[in-house]
Amino acid sequence: MTLKRWLPVLAVGLVIGTINPGSRAKDQQSALVAVHPVNEQTAAAYEAWRARHPGYNRPSREKLENMLTPLQYRVTQEDGTERPFRNEYWDNKRDGIYVDIVSGEPLFSSTDKYKSGTGWPSFTRPVHQDAMLTREDRSWFSLRTELRSSLGDSHLGHVFEDGPAPTGLRYCINSASLRFIPKENLEHEGYGEFLTLFNR
Repeated sequence: MTLKRWLPVLAVGLVIGTINPGSRAKDQQSALVAVHPVNEQTAAAYEAWRARHPGYNRPSREKLENMLTPLQYRVTQEDGTERPFRNEYWDNKRDGIYVDIVSGEPLFSSTDKYKSGTGWPSFTRPVHQDAMLTREDRSWFSLRTELRSSLGDSHLGHVFEDGPAPTGLRYCINSASLRFIPKENLEHEGYGEFLTLFNR
C-alpha cells in the first residue's frame, strides 16, 4: 500500500490518540488498567442493580446478529470502530446512563461524560470497576488498553491517560456499543437505582 493510501488511516490514528508520541509512553506503561476509578454513588447504584441481576447468559452469535444492527455487531463483536462525529452519542448532553447494547449492563453515567473533541463519547470513569474488562491491544501501530463490558463481553473502546480531572483518564467509547437511557425513563426501564445521581 502506498503512503498516499495510508494517510487517512494515520490521520484517524492521530485523532484517537494511538500514534501520539506524547501519550504513547504513558499507554505503554499502563497497558492494562487493573482498577478503574469510580464514584461511590454510581458504584452503589451499580451494585444494587447487579444484586437484582445475579445471572446473565450471553446470546448466541445467531441471536446477536438478529438483535444488533450491522454496525453494532461489527463494533461489539468484531472489535470495530465507528466514525468520529457521525455517531449517536458523541454530542449527547442529556442526563441519564449508558448501558451495554448487548447485556443492558450499566456502564457510564452522563455525570462523568465530557466533551473531549475526539468525536466519540468520552467519560472520566465507569459506574463501577466491575463493569469493565481490559485487554492489551497492539493494533494501530501502538500499545493501547481495550475496554470490554464484563457481562456481555462487548468491545466498547479504549482508555487513555489524557483525560480531565478528577481521574485524568479518557474512556473513549463507541456509541454503537451503548444504549442511552434518559433519567426520566430509568425507573420504567429497570434502572431506578441510578435516579439518585440526578437529584440535584
